Amino acid sequence: MKLDPRQLEILAAIVEAGGLTEGAARLGKSQPSLSRTVAALEARLGSPLFVPGRRPLQPTELGARLAEEGHRILQAGQAAAQTVQSFKAGKAGAVRMAGTPVFMDGVIVSMIAGFQAQNPDVRIEQSYGYAPDLSARVMSGALDLAICPLRAEDLPEGLAFDPLLPGRNVIAAREGHPLLHGHAVTVADLQRFPWIAPPENSPLYADLQRVLSTIGTDKIRISFSGGSLSAVMGMLSGSDSLTVLPYSVLFTLRRQYHVAALQVRIEHPDRSLGLLSSRTTPLGPAARRLRGYILNQFETLSATIQHHERQSLWRR
Repeated sequence: MKLDPRQLEILAAIVEAGGLTEGAARLGKSQPSLSRTVAALEARLGSPLFVPGRRPLQPTELGARLAEEGHRILQAGQAAAQTVQSFKAGKAGAVRMAGTPVFMDGVIVSMIAGFQAQNPDVRIEQSYGYAPDLSARVMSGALDLAICPLRAEDLPEGLAFDPLLPGRNVIAAREGHPLLHGHAVTVADLQRFPWIAPPENSPLYADLQRVLSTIGTDKIRISFSGGSLSAVMGMLSGSDSLTVLPYSVLFTLRRQYHVAALQVRIEHPDRSLGLLSSRTTPLGPAARRLRGYILNQFETLSATIQHHERQSLWRR
């Protein structure tokens, strides 16, 4: 026998409130309408739902059992309404996000952790890539958001790009490295120590080549190459090796890995780190919420980095 869920919800409200009048007040309905609902349900069942002549109303065993089912229906409806509200507010759902490895692992992952601490029902599906691949995946709808360094003139049509940080690179070394103390660093000094090279297909590898060219040398000894950011940072902090890193990554990880920037001014890349999204496909609520969170986080991070650069990097 199929029963009307709404009738069971009304029965549950009457039983829980202790009477027809009280149940009607709880549901915002009239007492006669609830009486008609109970009578219709009893007629369909062929059994009474309340003990006749008992005041206050006392449900029969069948009435009590059906009221329990009605209560579960009410709870399910409330939970469904909360789910809808959470999705519309961007507090639930999934976001497909990708970015260049050095920035995703060095800076973005901690921001994602902070976002999910506030929005535990949002699932982040994270992957890696470089600008051409990321742009294509955003345009095809395979990604909601992407974070990568990009030049304004290289932005494909149909994509939006929110700049987060200007391109700023530094030569990184472990704390206590011989080149962090004493005389000004020379080209000969940089040639004395081994270097760590990023993956050859990464923008950072091209940056390393450009830095070496601008400081007047290509004669360096590569001791480690192609590793993940965690591998690079582990090598950097455990040896006298040098490498080129985005200043934002070094700043974020400096305490964790005990690394610092050499006081050597180098040429910076002509691109900005930014957030890619589609101009034609609107972001879902969860992706919009994450985008806003990242933009706010980078606004604070940018100001902190600039202050640290002025007060610490060039005043040692």
